[in-house]
Amino acid sequence: MTQASSVRSESIHDVDPRDHVATALRDILAGERLELHGRSVVARADVPKGHKIAIGTAAIGDDVLKYGWPIGRATMDIAIGDHVHIHNVETKLSGVEGYAWQPSILAPIAAPADRTFMGYRRLTGRVGTRNEIWVLCTVGCVANTARRIAEKANVRFAGRTDGIFAFPHPFGCSQLGDDLSHTRKLIAALAAHPNAGGVLILGLGCENNQLKALLESAPDLDTARLRSFTTQTVDDELEDGLAAIEDLIAIAEKDMREPCAVSDLVVGLKCGGSDGFSGITANPLVGRIADKVSDAGGTPVLTEIPEIFGAEQMLLARATTQAVFDNAVQVIDDFKRYFIDNKQPIYENPSPGNIAGGITTLEEKSLGAVQKGGRSALVEVIRYGDRVAPHGLTLLEAPGNDAVSSTALTAAGATVILFTTGRGTPLGFPAPTLKIASNSGLAARKPGWIDFDAGVVLSGQSMDDAAEALMDLVIETASGKATKAELNGEREIAIWKSGVTL
Repeated sequence: MTQASSVRSESIHDVDPRDHVATALRDILAGERLELHGRSVVARADVPKGHKIAIGTAAIGDDVLKYGWPIGRATMDIAIGDHVHIHNVETKLSGVEGYAWQPSILAPIAAPADRTFMGYRRLTGRVGTRNEIWVLCTVGCVANTARRIAEKANVRFAGRTDGIFAFPHPFGCSQLGDDLSHTRKLIAALAAHPNAGGVLILGLGCENNQLKALLESAPDLDTARLRSFTTQTVDDELEDGLAAIEDLIAIAEKDMREPCAVSDLVVGLKCGGSDGFSGITANPLVGRIADKVSDAGGTPVLTEIPEIFGAEQMLLARATTQAVFDNAVQVIDDFKRYFIDNKQPIYENPSPGNIAGGITTLEEKSLGAVQKGGRSALVEVIRYGDRVAPHGLTLLEAPGNDAVSSTALTAAGATVILFTTGRGTPLGFPAPTLKIASNSGLAARKPGWIDFDAGVVLSGQSMDDAAEALMDLVIETASGKATKAELNGEREIAIWKSGVTL
């Protein structure tokens, strides 16, 4: 492919000087002449907003570069001005690959700003951004019971904490092996979350996910803030549940916010409903926040392993040790084998919404997605249901599914989640979740969903200024400001179901 020069105009945007495609910032019509640094490019076809236009030529079989990396290979000859998408580019991904640790020279850690947020410091040493009562359940059979208890408790005990929330799920019965372990570990980790000033766990009594085993597996559990019972052994589960919550509220309502350092933050990094702008606005902007948190000694957490495929070398090169590198490779390869063992191609992504938004291949989606992790060193890799040790950028094993991965981020210890989106979604999760729009059109169209407009970086605001504004919002949210999802009552969990059901 012929090397193209860097492009900046009011109509298109490139990311790297090596790129051979640029992103349309508006709908471009066939025949339009675009001035690109002293030369003209004529659009040979209509190019929708968010899609790619060729600024270099490609012969069939050539790599097509975006972000300075291949996003796939050309399936036909591509001329300057062509619309570049699924009709003329395909993925290069096929299966498990070999990797060698070739650590890159990382930028020095910046001097962290002397900033604090008002959080809840727990007995375990972890810091919460909310002081809520959570009602969890071992099994789906009592999911509605948990919901009813929370609804009644919010009426009876209104205003005494930051709220009482049930997180029901359909699993816990008829599960075996690792599948059962996933459910148990996730619920146990949620029970120890610092945003919960008190936790009630309901069991049924006959389920595979036994309450006793779950409690024994819970890490760093403050037992003074825990109540639990099996509903088959009590006369009135609703009244017993309300009495347990009243006990927990009597403890939690004495908690007070106090100044806490950014090093106490655990920030989940997530994207969903991505579009062609996600990789040039919202994701790199969130990457700036990840770097700010990491530089300050805090913990940004990156996940969605299948959305790393095709961009893994960018992340693997930042591993601090051979052990971290090996653990990251193992998680990536395990996920690829998970697809292969289930007779599914590893590149069965992007989604229809992603494609409509301009994303062509999994490589393109991944190269945009990994930017949420910024440029900081990768210091730790953890498995699904495990919790972070606060000290830097962490890679978490979880699928790309929005609800499953965001729940896993919360269970890992995230006390704020930064969720970038180009298409929009109302979903919310146990940890306060900030929705960051990749384009200003979405932010204007869905003000009830979107907390921050990253599209401003395409209309004159610098990435640095936008990052400062977003960091201010993160601090405000960690200090108690409600997100749009919280205001809308959007709070869900989803558990990764990976095994057989009896």
